[in-house]
Amino acid sequence: MDAAAAAAVGTPVGLEARIAPTWQEMTGGNESCTAGLTSMSYLTCLTYILEEWTGVEDIGDYLSYAFYILWVLFPLVVVFVLPGVIVILFYVSILWLHIYKRKNEIKEAYSHDVWIGAREMLATIWDGHGRIWHGYELHGVENIPQGPGLVVFYHGATPVDYIYFTARLHIMNKRRCSVVADHFVFRVPGFRILLDVFGVIHGPKEACVRTLEQGHLLAIAPGGLREALFSDETYNILWSDRKGFAQVAIDAKVPIIPMFTQNVREGFRTLGGIKILRSLYERIRLPVVPLYGGFPVKLRTFIGEPIPYEPNMTAEELATKTKAAVQALIDKHQKIPGNIFRALMERFQTQKKDD
Repeated sequence: MDAAAAAAVGTPVGLEARIAPTWQEMTGGNESCTAGLTSMSYLTCLTYILEEWTGVEDIGDYLSYAFYILWVLFPLVVVFVLPGVIVILFYVSILWLHIYKRKNEIKEAYSHDVWIGAREMLATIWDGHGRIWHGYELHGVENIPQGPGLVVFYHGATPVDYIYFTARLHIMNKRRCSVVADHFVFRVPGFRILLDVFGVIHGPKEACVRTLEQGHLLAIAPGGLREALFSDETYNILWSDRKGFAQVAIDAKVPIIPMFTQNVREGFRTLGGIKILRSLYERIRLPVVPLYGGFPVKLRTFIGEPIPYEPNMTAEELATKTKAAVQALIDKHQKIPGNIFRALMERFQTQKKDD
């Protein structure tokens, strides 16, 4: 726009002179940002435009510093923030139970189980979390008998896959499944009400048999805390010579149902490869091994065919047979070694794996 044209539209000539160079500097003056032959990265282009827009010199240095801070803090997000989401969800569940208990105290005399509504709500919350964060799927529900049974599963770094399983089972079939947990779980502050409502027990064998004889499902991970902390992406089963679970099934005369969750080791991982932590655990038997993760990987739980009760089978034979059944599920449904990126990409696969 020349001076005559500027005067025609009422634009002061001096103002036009001040505006025009700025526009030329941002576009025509540096054509590499748009269509020039000399290439310029998008970040450089963005830095140049921001400097012109804000009037702040050397803004690129500030951006570089900000990106560096993000890079430094990213491991902290992985180690603390993502696992913290699960911890927060646990305590949200506990808070809900306390509110529900207070609200329904007056109804206790009119119901044989005042926790029915609470279980429905928490099953909905956890199943929703599993669907959204992991695209959780449950396969082989038809293998669970109508009566009592002992569900034996591989223990991931956290039991979150079992929580998703029991929530989905409750929603689909209105069935409860109690579970055997390590003693330290009962010492976690605030967890007592959550454990009581969901039938979490720590044994002994007589209590497990009694639960099954009452017609309930009972789940147990023979590897326990040791398997949770020190197994890895190779999905090695760490049951040692444990056969107490097999004796429980024999005494209660119930079938054993093997179960495994695909990619459970990619959702959360531990630093169990550090030898000093393994030695410390063997001394104090507490979960001293740090874990990290919370990655939104694809999780699929597979339930295998039940191993029927046989009165002539010994506990050692039944334990060996059960371990082989769980290993068969791992071999069939898990790519070894596990890979976090691959497990993340499986979220986008439209084809489901065969049961």
